[in-house]
Amino acid sequence: MSDLADIGVIGGSGFYEFLDSYDEYDVATPFGAASDPVVIGEIRGKRVAFVPRHGRDHRFPPHKIPFRANLWALRAVGVRQVLAPNAVGSLTPSYGPGTLAVPDQLVDRTTGRTQTFYEAGGAVHIQFADPYCPVGRAHSIRVAEATGWEPVRSGTLVVIDGPRFSTRAESHWYAAQGWTLIGMTGHPEAVLARELALCYTSIALVTDTDAGVEEGDGVTAAEVFRVFGANVARLRDLLARIVEELPLDRDCPCRYALDGQKLPFELP
Repeated sequence: MSDLADIGVIGGSGFYEFLDSYDEYDVATPFGAASDPVVIGEIRGKRVAFVPRHGRDHRFPPHKIPFRANLWALRAVGVRQVLAPNAVGSLTPSYGPGTLAVPDQLVDRTTGRTQTFYEAGGAVHIQFADPYCPVGRAHSIRVAEATGWEPVRSGTLVVIDGPRFSTRAESHWYAAQGWTLIGMTGHPEAVLARELALCYTSIALVTDTDAGVEEGDGVTAAEVFRVFGANVARLRDLLARIVEELPLDRDCPCRYALDGQKLPFELP
């Protein structure tokens, strides 16, 4: 099963399907079941595995997503590069709804989420100064520019627990730190990918301005799904183009993340 796919896509809120034709696999993991069976098909000559992080019926709230099972299952079917589209809020009026962003930094403001595979048998310390794959980021930015969807080329994504949205005071505080995007699922997904020596690229679609950015009633789930739904076809097309052009031979630091580490178990 380890050679079924090279590239994985983890779909976020409103992004529950990606492949038109696919085979479905229930992948057993030491961390339980993934959010949904992994589906594998071909996009523009590349074998791609897809899993919706919330499940196809959005049954998993952000703090209950089986992040470890999802990443383990993708690696088990052969994935070594992960594209992670997700819906985010903006912490600056400069990035309105419909903005595409490819963040380069992450801040964890969650509590209680398990963020490592290595809980026993010895510590495994990974380098995480730059949480996203530089090659995946560069290709995603270049492809987006080529399609005419000019992306924000950097930014800091702060991840909160959810499932509630921020208060105005929280939103003001996050923005005052210089953070630009806010979401609920980017952590621990990114760090778990690094712990498996996977390349991980966050591709963020801004669906709203956070509560403290502009006057109004604040963020609502209806607004998030409306804006994401209006852009999901465009996002799917963009991801297909990125998949097509992403090199399968990895030349980036991500693949060496576990070099020199003594792992307590064998990876798939």
